Amino acid sequence: MASRSKTRVAPATLDADRDTLLAIQDLRDYLPRNAAFSADTLATLESTLTSAEKDELRTRIAHEASRDRAIAAAQAFHEATLGAKAEVIAQYGANSDAVQAIGLKRKSDRRRPLRRSSSSGN
Repeated sequence: MASRSKTRVAPATLDADRDTLLAIQDLRDYLPRNAAFSADTLATLESTLTSAEKDELRTRIAHEASRDRAIAAAQAFHEATLGAKAEVIAQYGANSDAVQAIGLKRKSDRRRPLRRSSSSGN
């Protein structure tokens, strides 16, 4: 009968199931032997499904809004940190210990390009 797997039922299948429910509700003499398949039971299950889908949508919207706020906060923090690094360089100089303390290389620690000597060994 019904499987209890964690996979979703395809939306097209659910649409067809909802159409089936409407058709069953229109059958005035429908009287199943198993009460689990009655029109009232099916309508209750469909109502539960609709409610769960609405809750899922609300949760998804809240999650997306929360993610957007976190992204905006991270961007603002990063931009402010870059500005603070520039301020440290401007205030203390590019060769100061403060520049090294904030995780940047001092200007004197940067590798200078080597001069190429002309060799006449050709």
